[in-house]
Amino acid sequence: MRKEGNPQFGPIATHLTRLVHTQVTPCDDASRAAAYDCAVPLPDAPAIDTAMDPAQAATAGATTAGPAGAAASADHGFAVEVRGLVKRYGGRAVVDGLDLVARPGAVTAVLGPNGAGKTTTIECCEGLRSPDGGSVRVLGHDPVADARFLRPRVGVMLQDGGLPTGVRALELLRHVAAMYAAPRPVDELAERLGLHGFARTTVRRLSGGQRQRVALAAAVVGRPDVVFLDEPSAGMDPQSRRAVWDLVRELRADGVAIVLTTHLMDEAADLADHVHVVDHGRVIASGSVRELTEGGSSGPGTVRIEAAPGLDLTGLLTTLDPTPAPLSAGYPLGQGTPAQQVPSTQRSGDGWVAAEAEPGVYTLTGPVDPAALAAVTGWLADRGVLARSVTTGCRTLEDVFLDLTGRNLR
Repeated sequence: MRKEGNPQFGPIATHLTRLVHTQVTPCDDASRAAAYDCAVPLPDAPAIDTAMDPAQAATAGATTAGPAGAAASADHGFAVEVRGLVKRYGGRAVVDGLDLVARPGAVTAVLGPNGAGKTTTIECCEGLRSPDGGSVRVLGHDPVADARFLRPRVGVMLQDGGLPTGVRALELLRHVAAMYAAPRPVDELAERLGLHGFARTTVRRLSGGQRQRVALAAAVVGRPDVVFLDEPSAGMDPQSRRAVWDLVRELRADGVAIVLTTHLMDEAADLADHVHVVDHGRVIASGSVRELTEGGSSGPGTVRIEAAPGLDLTGLLTTLDPTPAPLSAGYPLGQGTPAQQVPSTQRSGDGWVAAEAEPGVYTLTGPVDPAALAAVTGWLADRGVLARSVTTGCRTLEDVFLDLTGRNLR
């Protein structure tokens, strides 16, 4: 026996703004069905037996909640599988042949600049948009055609919350939890995410970070097999952010497939098992954080120089690599006003990338070794430049992201 329903596959507001009251009041099953657009009884009514016929059961694969169901029903061990996805708006392809996968028990981060196509891709996975080409499978099912099967198995957290604004935070969470047969304990989840401090405050009066915490709680209270998290810690203070990260790690340990979109590179680096970088509607790089930052056997690193602003590092790139190949991304190093020079990038043929990240702060990314470091300090000395500091470090995920997608604002 399983409690089926329409918990929140898709924006929470799509399913919960039909709440006609903000208090948990008794009503008959017909009223609930109208309010929630589903036939789900709340706790004061008996659960509905939704046993499938044999044909449905064969198609559905798993019929029980929890990560085991995710693993059993996903094709090839993927909880989410996107192949050749195409989505057009007004004749323009915003997603153009994109491939992406996510496994159970792992955090998959989808990164990309604004307008790259990542949000549209995730909306297709959530069943909010229909693809114009390619295929999307979540737990082995089409998110649009098999939405009823997927709703109780998928949690969605939107960046803007997607919450009905007239409902009190904790009452909303209790409403959502009541749609599931075996939800997480509401009070325990509220305690973990610090919701009790504003439990009786309506959503419209919450800060951005508080709304995010409520949206996250609503996304995971039903013990889903797959969770889509859009900017989960946006607007949060460090304490709240840490609580969110800890919960995400716990979900991963429980076998949940987590698909995370974020602009915070440290969040992706800290949480992600696998990263897809999306730009211009396609995945342009994919791998673990270590694979992306190490960039192969050469193991590139970074040299950070603090000195006078406006240095032209073209000669330094020539010293490091005799065959430099400029990369057009912003103003050439050392030209224009200091504001125009940030960010400015050049690339050498041997993989060195130089940029003035901010006035007077330069980064060199490439195969750092003692000889390269000596070349940098020698070049500075030859030009009479007294650097305030020259430091080396590992290449970061942000370095990789900027190298792949460019440094121009979008």
